[in-house]
Amino acid sequence: MEEVPAAPNEGISLSALRSQFSVKGEEGPKYGFDGSKFHYGDGTSVASQNSSQILTGYDTLDVGPNYDFYANTTALGRVRRSRPSLFQLHSNIEVSSTHLCFFYTANSPGDSSEDDVEEPQSEPTRFGWVKGVMIRCMLNIWGVILYLRLPWITAQAGIGLTWVIILLSSCITGITGLSTSAIATNGKVKGGGTYFLISRSLGPELGGSIGLIFAFANAVAVAMHTVGFAETVQALMQESGASIVDPINDIRIIGVITVTCLLAISLAGMEWEAKAQVLFFFVILVSFANYIVGTIIPATPQKQAKGFFSYQADIFAENFVPSWRGPEGNFFGMFSIFFPSATGILAGANISGDLKDPTVAIPRGTLMAIFWTTLSYLIIAATIGACVVRDASGIMNDTLVMSSVDSCQGLACQYGWDFTDCITNKTCPYGISNQYQSMSLVSGFAPLITAGIFGATLSSALACLVSAPKVFQCLCKDNLYPVIGFFGKGSGKNDEPIRGYILAYIIAVCFVLIAELNTIAPIISNFFLCSYALINFSCFHASITNSPGWRPSFRFYSKWISLLGAVVSVIIMFLLTWWAALIAIGIVIFLLGYVLYKKPSVNWGSSVQAGSYNMALSYCVSLNQVDDHIKNYRPQCLVLTGPPSCRPALVDFVGTFTKNLSLMICPSPSTLDTASSNSHVTWLNKRQIKSFYHGVVANDLRTGVKMLLQGAGLGRIRPNVLLTGFKRDWRCSLMSLCICFSDAFDLQYGVCVLRTREGLDIPERGVNTLDPDAMVTEPQPQPSTVFQSQQGKKTIDVYWLFDDGGLTLLLPYLLTRKKRWARCKVRVFVGGDIQVHLHSDSNTHNYEFNLRPFTMYAGQCSVETLSSTSFSDSVRRFEDLIGPYRLNTAQKDGHVTAEQMNQDCPWMVSDEEIETNKSKTLRQIRLNEVLQDYSRDAAIIFVTMPVGRRGKCPSALYMAWLETLSRDLRPPVLLVRGNQENVLTFYCQ
Repeated sequence: MEEVPAAPNEGISLSALRSQFSVKGEEGPKYGFDGSKFHYGDGTSVASQNSSQILTGYDTLDVGPNYDFYANTTALGRVRRSRPSLFQLHSNIEVSSTHLCFFYTANSPGDSSEDDVEEPQSEPTRFGWVKGVMIRCMLNIWGVILYLRLPWITAQAGIGLTWVIILLSSCITGITGLSTSAIATNGKVKGGGTYFLISRSLGPELGGSIGLIFAFANAVAVAMHTVGFAETVQALMQESGASIVDPINDIRIIGVITVTCLLAISLAGMEWEAKAQVLFFFVILVSFANYIVGTIIPATPQKQAKGFFSYQADIFAENFVPSWRGPEGNFFGMFSIFFPSATGILAGANISGDLKDPTVAIPRGTLMAIFWTTLSYLIIAATIGACVVRDASGIMNDTLVMSSVDSCQGLACQYGWDFTDCITNKTCPYGISNQYQSMSLVSGFAPLITAGIFGATLSSALACLVSAPKVFQCLCKDNLYPVIGFFGKGSGKNDEPIRGYILAYIIAVCFVLIAELNTIAPIISNFFLCSYALINFSCFHASITNSPGWRPSFRFYSKWISLLGAVVSVIIMFLLTWWAALIAIGIVIFLLGYVLYKKPSVNWGSSVQAGSYNMALSYCVSLNQVDDHIKNYRPQCLVLTGPPSCRPALVDFVGTFTKNLSLMICPSPSTLDTASSNSHVTWLNKRQIKSFYHGVVANDLRTGVKMLLQGAGLGRIRPNVLLTGFKRDWRCSLMSLCICFSDAFDLQYGVCVLRTREGLDIPERGVNTLDPDAMVTEPQPQPSTVFQSQQGKKTIDVYWLFDDGGLTLLLPYLLTRKKRWARCKVRVFVGGDIQVHLHSDSNTHNYEFNLRPFTMYAGQCSVETLSSTSFSDSVRRFEDLIGPYRLNTAQKDGHVTAEQMNQDCPWMVSDEEIETNKSKTLRQIRLNEVLQDYSRDAAIIFVTMPVGRRGKCPSALYMAWLETLSRDLRPPVLLVRGNQENVLTFYCQ
């Protein structure tokens, strides 16, 4: 930036900085200033702009709305723009600087060159909603179950229940499709498919677990579809009398070879994979047409012998009702086998990173695919059930003869065929109950059905083989789990997950070796149902939280229907295979617990965060409807730490008894640009301190503290105890400190002051954290303090000298509830007489009697009285301490009258005030000696803090009391003064 020209002895003129911005066009202007004119992001200046596009009369740097201001990333070869900050708009340019600086990401025209602009890379392959989503989903749904198991399911469940199974599956997938559409249209969708949708909606905890499960389920689905293909090839080989080893091993060999070929297609790139999918789609459509034509063509005797008789009302009526056979012969057994055929609805969403416009393609393509595939399933179930009987022998000689008319069994008897023998012996090889290849029998040209089986199985396997690595790659890039990051690396312009392909291939081969379709299908049903349940719950949860960030452009969904879909999915999981459901849910819970434990540093604005806010707000509001009760009193601390990293001992101590119990706020003096900094919050989180941080912008200490005392907190969740560290250099700011304590007492706060022998400031910094000029904006290291270590079998000495409501007694009790302090024994020293010796036998029994009903310190507390000894030279030390603040001393040295000193320096102490407060002074001197005698080996000391009367006790005298009371003590000491209201009770109500 060049220096702005200005006239001699004059400031910068606003007229020289007039912002003449064009507001036309899709993109707002990007501005810069070189001393003579403003520049736009495209390199042109105001002078070169069309004058008809210039707004005059406005001196502002404001710019119009622009897409770049909201985008997280920038298109290749394009400079990203940014709006002016509020500081730039609000600050006074004439006063702030002699140089005009605007901060933005683009280089000014004078600094940029053509060499600095990166050449845009070639655009990767992108698909529309038909080719990228609808065809892909339909191919994945039209899988092996359609050709090889749907006729068999129809024979078992009957046409009626088969329709129920199909419609129930379609309802679940349809509801999931609606939820997916809503989530996908709520923002820009990147690669990662199902994992991306769930993780960005519910957060990394559930998103990460379901991402692993869904990727694994897709890899297993590759094996399922491949085994279906291998079964067909093996059946063809068996018909021709060919065999490699035996039927089971033949399926395994063919399956491994097939998966290897599919891996080669996937590695060739998405373009080749998309072309293969279009080819498979065309083949399947031809096979469907061939099947429909075959049902209309009259049946030949060869087909009749195998149970096909064209459309017959009697066959339809008999096949409409169920006929359960075998161990899997029940409704949910058939549902578990069929449901994987409906799980391909997310095939398009899983390649969301390869779609031109995912927010349009995913809803439109997914819902259209669900509609057309559901319709095709219903038609095939009805037509196959109306044409083929359940049992047939396939023997041409099994025609009906007159002698066997009365003994003939089965519906085929009405059409001149007698299959009684095989029906009785249960050895019929044909019919829809026995032959998986029934669609080939019905079709007009059987090889086309075989081609359709090949197309359906291979396309579904290929889609799953592509989906699993894509989902897994996005999960790996988010670094939620260890080790798996190795598989997140991509290559090529489409960022293909080569390593993920290899991993999915290995998993698929392992399950191909099972070589049993009916065993593999139920395994993945629960994994897909678990994914659908979470997708539906994501939509419901995002809707119920009423977050302003939930703005899906797809409106045809209902949060309650989404919840119903989630509940039904979970119920069906247990009805299908309860042990597999427990395994799936157990894996989700385990992975969820791991992410909760590790707490990855990601923030996606999930609905869980919105829900947490709603719950917190609701609970805070509900607290206002109930009056406070003594039993629920909690010491909620406003801790004057300054930057928390500068006084870690103070933070650790307060955090010990407030963690998981009550409120802790750590305010710090800040500047305007650091008041909202998160560096201190990060430091507190790393130290595992559950506290809020509050940056305060104030002119002096008292103003800042008073602001906090009156404004900190929310409703009933607000501080009631002011806690600070003891200032060794209190002489520099004794007036402000005492006034802060006075303000706290006026506002009904308790006050606590912590002092340690080593001091609270970390040695290497020595920062005065009560000084507004001491600013620390960067997080500091994590030094260890005495309050982080185990305290062992020491004592916690409590000097409950005056009844302040019980706060002096409550804080040590809360401390003993923590593991580090649990072995410490509490000793309560009492005193009831306002005399120097702090000894009264008559009050001892009274205190012992009153401590028991509080149910505190059971078995670990002793109540003792105090004895007196001589003052030695402690009085003389106090006089030396207060000497510089005596009015008579200052008068002699400075020749100033006492009246003038009292008016100009109200913290100074007169002889009259010394005499008036003599008894209190002697009490503090004596008490310090008692503390040194009785508590030299204690872990910590709690002492009732004296209160100075306003107008009667000068600041210097009061701070001298605190100094005298707490000095030369080896253990930490906490001076405590409650607000004189009960915080303890021994009543049950």
